[in-house]
Amino acid sequence: MHNSFFFLAQLSTALHKKLRGYTLVSCFSQNKEELIIELNNEKQSFFMKASLQPGFCCLSFPNEFNRARKNSVDLFKSLVLKKISGVRQFQNERCFALEFEGGDQLLFKMHGNRANVILAENNRAVKSFRNHLQNDLEINTEELDRTIDWSKENFLRNTARLNEVFFTLGKEIWNFLSKQGFDQSGDDEKWILFEKTFNQLSNPEFIVAEYQNKLIFPLLPFGKVVRKFTDPIEAVTEFFLMSSVSSTFNTEKSFALKQLHSKQSSTANFILKTQQKLDTLVNDTHYQVWADLLMANMHVIKPGVELVILENFYDNNRPISIKLKRDFSPQKNAEVFYRKGKNQQIELQKLKDSIAKKEEELIEWNQQILAMEESGELKDVRKKASESGLADKDEKQPKLLPFNEIEFKGYKIWVGRNAENNDTLTLKYSYKEDLWFHAKDVAGSHVLLKHQSGKKFPKEVIERAAQIAAYHSKRKNESLCPVIVTPKKYVRKRKGDPAGAVVVEREEVMLVEPQKN
Repeated sequence: MHNSFFFLAQLSTALHKKLRGYTLVSCFSQNKEELIIELNNEKQSFFMKASLQPGFCCLSFPNEFNRARKNSVDLFKSLVLKKISGVRQFQNERCFALEFEGGDQLLFKMHGNRANVILAENNRAVKSFRNHLQNDLEINTEELDRTIDWSKENFLRNTARLNEVFFTLGKEIWNFLSKQGFDQSGDDEKWILFEKTFNQLSNPEFIVAEYQNKLIFPLLPFGKVVRKFTDPIEAVTEFFLMSSVSSTFNTEKSFALKQLHSKQSSTANFILKTQQKLDTLVNDTHYQVWADLLMANMHVIKPGVELVILENFYDNNRPISIKLKRDFSPQKNAEVFYRKGKNQQIELQKLKDSIAKKEEELIEWNQQILAMEESGELKDVRKKASESGLADKDEKQPKLLPFNEIEFKGYKIWVGRNAENNDTLTLKYSYKEDLWFHAKDVAGSHVLLKHQSGKKFPKEVIERAAQIAAYHSKRKNESLCPVIVTPKKYVRKRKGDPAGAVVVEREEVMLVEPQKN
């Protein structure tokens, strides 16, 4: 309930007391779905962090925040150096706004996976942090307040549609009421329970609790209490930190267990299949039997025959057919069968050794699964994952190729992503028959037109690859661009040359119009 109206009302009141007279000195983002705001009152800084991931939307107020030197972008620049006049909570809405002298507002809309931070001028939205939420630009802050009649009379009039009338409560609160026996109670009993719950929400305790192995921020006596707070700013900040750690812990633990179970299953399957193969070989001793029968009946076997039928003294003298190599004598055929029988015994022993080794591994995987399941801290999970030789989550992600691929008329055109990737593309992903393209005398991407065996490059495909090379260069905005085209075998790199720099020994130049992929 950290994004409910009832908590935001408490939070915005505390922020109003805290922030009046503060000036916004920076507003930036360096991670997707995360906005950082720094405020200062000439004595100290106060940070606001809006983490708006679809799966977990939460505000927090860290004591300090170190901005990265790279991959950081300034936002809402018109608010920089403007002083805050107050913080406004919108009635019965999950929204509040920082109000600035001059009338600008920075609206925090805490609507779960549609949460956003919006700049309003003259009460009209003009910019938003999450640009894909286009409807947010239609917001008028004067129309955000919503009225609810919380009286007993209104409650009793609308017992058939309480969710609709008291819309700001949300499903978490209705679920809480349901667990208190609300649905089975009479109207008067329902009102008593409803009023009690409303009073608790209006003057809540700030609690981080645990329920069903998940951290929650209930505002109501619900779940196992982990920590209590008196300050809403401190409470939601600690909840965010604890939830972040818990989320990382759960994610990494689940990932490690998934890998361990995969190894356990793979090992068990290997044992099963190897045992089946072993059982088949144990029951199949025909090579040894055939050899013994041939040696015992050599005097009756004629040279050059390909098939003999002999009485099997190992099986109550039942007749058995034995195929022979006609070029070998009976004794030589027996030697071949003895050798195959000996190899069969060697294979049997190897299979037994493999099963024994895998059974030891299976015991180890089972023990590691039990140990991982008992892990209660992130550092313990990471230590055990490292000791088990498990891959990091990032290592399981597919590696990004050093080029973008474009297909045109059945041909593949590869475009280098940057200078280092240009070198990798040209030196490691190309063949001598490929055509190599580059805008002449300017920086740009290396482009390869991939050769197809037995085919000549069509003229229109060559021209298209040249247009792409022109577009991915410093000449992209020119009407015509000269582009080098040559078989890749004439392109080489000298030792010590900077990234992306190559020597072209033979070249042709085409004039083409730069065109996007």
